[in-house]
Amino acid sequence: MKEVVLDTETTGLSVKDGHRIVEIGCIELDNLIPTKRKFHCYLNPERKVSEKAFEVHGYTDEFLSNQKKFKEIVKEFLNFINGKKLIIHNAEFDLAHLNHELEILRMDKINNQVIDTLVLAREKFPGSSISLDALCKRYRIDNSKRVQHTALIDCDLLAKVYINLIDQKEPTLDFQKQEEKPQNLERNKILYFKKVIKPTEEELKKHKDFLKKDLKKNFIN
Repeated sequence: MKEVVLDTETTGLSVKDGHRIVEIGCIELDNLIPTKRKFHCYLNPERKVSEKAFEVHGYTDEFLSNQKKFKEIVKEFLNFINGKKLIIHNAEFDLAHLNHELEILRMDKINNQVIDTLVLAREKFPGSSISLDALCKRYRIDNSKRVQHTALIDCDLLAKVYINLIDQKEPTLDFQKQEEKPQNLERNKILYFKKVIKPTEEELKKHKDFLKKDLKKNFIN
């Protein structure tokens, strides 16, 4: 089953205020294991970045003005996510901006199945902080590279958080091979097992003679 961990950065919080996307990041998962396939791009939002948004991601208007526009990457993006489940933290925000971009181009909204990790975290840890940083801390995931919010770094962290939220083992383990040898206890790469010892013919003969003598003795008594 293929899924896509998705994140966006924008010029501001609300599409109602005309804010646009400045970055899209996607990482593909195959049965919870990250593949080598990624989608990433910076975008020219055709408007200025708000001060609060700049504090979050640090992308300047000058830098973004030299990037492609959404209409130039939209087909490649839609092909990448086509038919795959989307994993998003606070999906309402990202989908609102993505669908706004599609609406500008008079294209259909995204209709992929979506899992919102914010909702999963809220159900699992009611009353606790459920930001991406808080969840990384809870699951002891190193987020030291997240000095500022960037889409691909956030996707990488979210993939690890998602796997923990749904109570799965680390995706780097080979589950199939583990299941093929359930009777082996593996620690420090040492396999422990019981050795089967078969008696020799002479030992079997002695045991048979012993049983005959014991049976005769019990019969006489």
